[in-house]
Amino acid sequence: MSSFRFESIESVGSHSKMQINSYNGKKVTAIFGSNVFTGSALRQYLTDEAYKSLTKSIQSGTKIERKVAEQIAAGMKTWAEERGATHFSHWFQPLTGTTAEKHDSFFTLKSDGTAIETFDGDALIQQEPDASSFPNGGIRATFEARGYTAWDPASPPFIIESAQGKTLCIPTIFIAYNGESLDYKAPLLKSIEVLDKAAVDVCHYFDKNVSKVTATLGWEQEYFVIDESIANARPDLVMCGRTLIGHTPAKGQQLEDHYFGSIPERVFAFMQDYEQESYKLGIPLRTRHNEVAPAQFECAPIFEEVNIAVDHNTLLMDVMNKVAKRHKLKVLFHEKPFAGVNGSGKHNNWSLATDTGVNLLGPGKTPRTNLLFLTFFVNAIKAVHDHADLLRAAIASASNDHRLGANEAPPAIMSVFIGTYLTSVLDEIEERVNGKFSEQDEVILKLDIHKHIPELMMDNTDRNRTSPFAFTGNKFEFRAVGSSANCASSMSTLNTIMADTLKKFKVEVDAKIEKGEKKEIAILQVLRQYIKDSRNILFEGDNYSDAWAQEAEKRGLSNFKTTPEALEVLIKDDTINLFKNMGIYTERELHARYEIVMEEYVKKVQIEARILGYLCTNHVLPAAIQYQNTLIENVRGLKEIGLKPASYKAQLNLVEVVSRHIQEINDNVELMIEERKKANKIEHARDRAFAYCDHVKVLFDKIRYHADKLELIVDDKLWPMPKYRELLFIR
Repeated sequence: MSSFRFESIESVGSHSKMQINSYNGKKVTAIFGSNVFTGSALRQYLTDEAYKSLTKSIQSGTKIERKVAEQIAAGMKTWAEERGATHFSHWFQPLTGTTAEKHDSFFTLKSDGTAIETFDGDALIQQEPDASSFPNGGIRATFEARGYTAWDPASPPFIIESAQGKTLCIPTIFIAYNGESLDYKAPLLKSIEVLDKAAVDVCHYFDKNVSKVTATLGWEQEYFVIDESIANARPDLVMCGRTLIGHTPAKGQQLEDHYFGSIPERVFAFMQDYEQESYKLGIPLRTRHNEVAPAQFECAPIFEEVNIAVDHNTLLMDVMNKVAKRHKLKVLFHEKPFAGVNGSGKHNNWSLATDTGVNLLGPGKTPRTNLLFLTFFVNAIKAVHDHADLLRAAIASASNDHRLGANEAPPAIMSVFIGTYLTSVLDEIEERVNGKFSEQDEVILKLDIHKHIPELMMDNTDRNRTSPFAFTGNKFEFRAVGSSANCASSMSTLNTIMADTLKKFKVEVDAKIEKGEKKEIAILQVLRQYIKDSRNILFEGDNYSDAWAQEAEKRGLSNFKTTPEALEVLIKDDTINLFKNMGIYTERELHARYEIVMEEYVKKVQIEARILGYLCTNHVLPAAIQYQNTLIENVRGLKEIGLKPASYKAQLNLVEVVSRHIQEINDNVELMIEERKKANKIEHARDRAFAYCDHVKVLFDKIRYHADKLELIVDDKLWPMPKYRELLFIR
């Protein structure tokens, strides 16, 4: 009955002996970007006209003419074929949460039967996947299949190596036949554009030479790595990406010995392997380390322009999945794959940079008088305050609901941490807007620890790992983003609300200047009001505490603990007007996305309910009943040899306890099935999602409680699935 479990554990020994030499003595600089059509490759393979046109398009967003696209396609094909590529694909990010690609060969036949290799400008610019087969929220019916992928010149093409084949991948947006967006990239590109314009307009108060402002992103990707065979012995991990049952092991993360510890050798080999593949694709990975939970790890890159950073993150997750198979490992990106230990996030570190080389969120040495920094810093806080519910909706998912508010993740309440130093700066602005500031402080403070220790430099803020949106020196860290999420969702929202706030800020400042105020005083007066208006969103303490939840409620801050609650804001009039006015979504597109995410929530909870029912009826209960029968036979034997009941009281108690857990599981599984049937009959996606949330999902923990109790009681040899101690510690 449990042979699969023990066979999977036994196979780990052979897996751990696999040796894969990743770098082969090469420096990272020797392979970085070797599979990307960028940099010197553009100069080498493109005509002057094509090179100038493409460079101009990347830098300023101008459209590329079709005739020039022909030249670019020809150079791109030559470059790709020299590296062994035989096919090309438009690579896009539909609303499935994964990437998509359809491969076409360079090979074709002419009318006379001559075989040639070709790749023209039309194939580069546009292709046609079936839009009705991807999530579309009713925008495309089954009989309305046409949709388009369109080339994004700002994100460089790359070659994917898979098995023995190589494919040229061209990053694209994905839209319906009528132009409505069906992906993550199209809204992101629009948000980048509106933020650029709004930020440049405000920058001109300080520097007329600024002509472009770029949103930058540095994501931190957390993930779990476990043995593939052991994972395959768990139907819940195979189908859901997380364990639906499983008792916490005696040793979890309580000793705090895994964090930043020595990286296990087998995992280290995997890391080196996926890093090498990433470097070839131009993904600038910089950091790797053990995370807090056993079997949990993290990697992070150098900051990049947000569009490319998003592409690189989605590409990295695909690369990691593929490379893990070579090592007989399984990567888990689910936000909470194991109960009782930390889950995984994808912290989005966001900032703004000008084409004159200034980080607009860099305080400098004197933030009290750095009006440029204060302007963008305060506007960011105001944007979060005014649109906190939108940020919560941007990171909402069935999987992230398990993580938000747990011991390792910020709560569902949106708040901003800026630290005591910058809080005092804002206090001073609010109190003395027309007066002088106090004596200027150095942002960087010297810290003398010991005569043998080199002098340390303190940052101007501490870090608050419980805050969902924290200022961390020269950037904001959006910590609430889930590990499996596409960064584009949160970044599109953040860019949009920042652009909206900056536009309103400029209108208010200009109005004061027109009335005769000096520019600096006008800016400070508006900032003063923004600080006053945004006070409720600032919080410096422990976001995990019950006291903060109570205080947040007093402040009027939302606390949407589930995805269906959080998503309601997407179809409110204010949200629709915001995104329409900023040119990010039409009303129809917003309603479609609302339907898509609600339906995704239903499907994920539905799948988990089915698997949980299967695990209980096909694995847990049979093992428990078999153990129960063994106990009964033992009691019967003891009774037959004439022992008094007091002599086998422990066995009788065990029979009773096992029977009670069996009955509770059976009753709750049957109830869950009935509630699922009721929910499935509900036509509207919103009502169906709330039914699954309030009546189906709530039964998961009840069922799990009794299954986990049985895991502790039933003979280990009979337990059919790998336990947490095996999943987390055997590799």
